[in-house]
Amino acid sequence: MADRRIAKRLALLSSAALLAHLSPAVAESTAGQVDTERFDCRQLTDWEQPESPLEWFERSLWASHCLVFQARAVRIGIDGVRTLALSRDIQDGIEREVARFLDGPPVFFERHGRIGRMSWSSADEGAPASPVGIARHIDQYYRLSMGSDERIANRSAVRLDIEPLDGMRFGQRLWLDAQTSLPLKRELIDDRGRVVETFQLTELQPPQLHEGYVVLDAYREPPRQSWFPAWLPEGFVDQPIDSDAERQDRALGHRIYSDGLSTLSLFVEPIEEGRERLIPGLHRLGISLAVVRHVVAGERPLQVIVMGELPPRVLVQVAENLVWRETPE
Repeated sequence: MADRRIAKRLALLSSAALLAHLSPAVAESTAGQVDTERFDCRQLTDWEQPESPLEWFERSLWASHCLVFQARAVRIGIDGVRTLALSRDIQDGIEREVARFLDGPPVFFERHGRIGRMSWSSADEGAPASPVGIARHIDQYYRLSMGSDERIANRSAVRLDIEPLDGMRFGQRLWLDAQTSLPLKRELIDDRGRVVETFQLTELQPPQLHEGYVVLDAYREPPRQSWFPAWLPEGFVDQPIDSDAERQDRALGHRIYSDGLSTLSLFVEPIEEGRERLIPGLHRLGISLAVVRHVVAGERPLQVIVMGELPPRVLVQVAENLVWRETPE
C-alpha cells in the first residue's frame, strides 16, 4: 500500500479523473467549441413516469443534467467518513457543479461541462449523447432490477439494483427521488458483494427544473497517442476528455475508459532524472486502487498507472497489456 508520499502523488494524478467521476455523463467544456446541439430541459415535464429499471436509470441521467439544486451529503468509505456541500446550476446551457468537503483536509472541486457523448467519434459516426448511449450500453453488461421503496433525505425514493453480469466490474445500488429521478444515494458494491462506499444526500433543498436548454458536447475525434491498451474488460470504451493535468504537463498521457457505469483511468509519463517516481505494485487511494508499472518503450523509461474502482486483477491486466505504436495514431 502507498505511503504518504506516494499517496500524495497518486492524488495529484487522479484529480483530473476524479472531476470526471463526479458526473460521468458530463464532458468538460472546451474553449472555442461551437454549440451544435441542445436539449430543452422543459421536455422532462411532459415525459411519462418511468416503468422499467432501465427507464429509471436513463431518467436519472437526464435529471442530473437538468435539475438545479443545493444539498449536503455524506460519503462513507473504507478511508472514513466525509461530509460535503454540493451545488449545481446551469448558465447559458453550460452545467456547473461544485463539491466542497466540510471536514478533514479542505478539498474543493468545481467543474463546468456539457452533456457528454459515449465515445470519441466524428459527426458521421453519430455517437449518442450520454443518457441515451449510457443506458443502452450498460444494459449489455449489467442486470437492472427494482428494489423496495425507501425514504432518503426526507424524500420518497425508488431503489435501483445494478448487478454486473461478470466479475470484471463493481455493482451499485441507487436510490432515485420518486418525483424527479434525481439520485439521492449510491452504494458501490465490490466483486465480493461488499459495500465499499456509500454516498448519500442528507439535506436537499427542493430541486428546480432548469427552465431552458443544456448544451450537448460536440463530436470529437480521438487525439494522436503513441500507446493504447491491448486489453480492456468487455464494454469499456475510450471516453472523450479534456485533461487539465495533460494540458499542464504535455509529457503526461491520460485516457479514461468506461462501460457507462464503471471507469478506469490510464496515465503514462516519462521517468526523468530528478522526477519523483512511484513504487511499482498495487496502491490504495481511498476506495480506488492504482497499479503502477515501470516499462521501457523505444528505449525510453516510462511509468504506467492504471486507476479505478475495479477488481485489482482487472487493473493489473490492463497495466500489463499496453502496446506502443511506432507512429502515433
